[in-house]
Amino acid sequence: MSVNREAALRAISDILLPDGRTLEKADLVRAFTVEDGTVRFVLEVADAAVARSLAPVEAEAKRRLEALPDVSRVQIVMTAPAGKPKGEPVRSSGAAPSLQIGRHPTAQAGPQAIAGVGNIVAIGSGKGGVGKSTVTSNLAVALARAGRRVGLLDADIYGPSQPRMMGVSGRPASPDGQHIEPLRAHGVTVMSIGLMLKEGEAVVWRGPMLMGAMQQMLQQVMWGELDVLLIDLPPGTGDVQLSLCQKAAVTGAVIVSTPQDVALLDARRAIDMFNKLKTPVLGLVENMSTYVCPNCGHEAHLFGHGGVAAEAAQLGLPFLGELPLELDVRLAGDSGRPVALGDGATAQAYARLAERLIQGGVA
Repeated sequence: MSVNREAALRAISDILLPDGRTLEKADLVRAFTVEDGTVRFVLEVADAAVARSLAPVEAEAKRRLEALPDVSRVQIVMTAPAGKPKGEPVRSSGAAPSLQIGRHPTAQAGPQAIAGVGNIVAIGSGKGGVGKSTVTSNLAVALARAGRRVGLLDADIYGPSQPRMMGVSGRPASPDGQHIEPLRAHGVTVMSIGLMLKEGEAVVWRGPMLMGAMQQMLQQVMWGELDVLLIDLPPGTGDVQLSLCQKAAVTGAVIVSTPQDVALLDARRAIDMFNKLKTPVLGLVENMSTYVCPNCGHEAHLFGHGGVAAEAAQLGLPFLGELPLELDVRLAGDSGRPVALGDGATAQAYARLAERLIQGGVA
């Protein structure tokens, strides 16, 4: 029987590198294919010096693969990533992580817990523009103010906004080149793909890269002891949501929507997705529920009102509360100091939302 890709990868996964890591742990293998008896792959290395040091690794990989049944040819190419400065070290103690975010996912046996993390709560919406990221950052701060140990993972790979909203910047450190030290702000432990990129830099990845990045940020970040890890999901029902529920033992999901019918259509799709992924929906939140004019006090419902509560009742799900549309929320998010840090009506609304999750035993 001819060898398949997984078996061929396993054959070389435990080859030791000069620094003591295995080939699998070092995550150097790219574009691995098995076709018509030929195995081809790329070893992505830092520079020519590293390539020379890995010559014995290349030879051992070739030897092992050629010993497999029906493998007639092995082609290995060593290359450095585009734009990588010549002579850059493989790792730098206490500096930016040398591990590459956005690799292909590695195999694991079902959803796994994150060491030290009590609960994992996904915050989803089904569509963009409903304020999900704002709700996530403010809820994290409100839970921290209530005495909970809180983590916040920005999983919106294409549009990471949590660094700005939480007021954090600078590339996280990776002392061992394998694990990332997250940043802290307002009592919350924060990690985002946005911290690993230059400001304004686009992420242009296909599904496997997204799923690999999600797995890395779940399992290779040093989260420490947390009561709850909030995960700010991207809009839609795609690869990141699927990867999260397949890779992590998610406690449940909170759905954020505005009251308008168009937003509720997509919220229903998000709920259906979580049901199919066997992830409990903890409840629904109505964001931008009401607007009170700061000059005259008139209350208006720009996106309708009560639609999310009615939807929750129809689906038999908890309604977790209403959050107002307020200029201060936007200003606070842009300044990196979430409005939940204050004591006004909006901060109190987030405090009530946090208390409901605490009473429900998920935070």
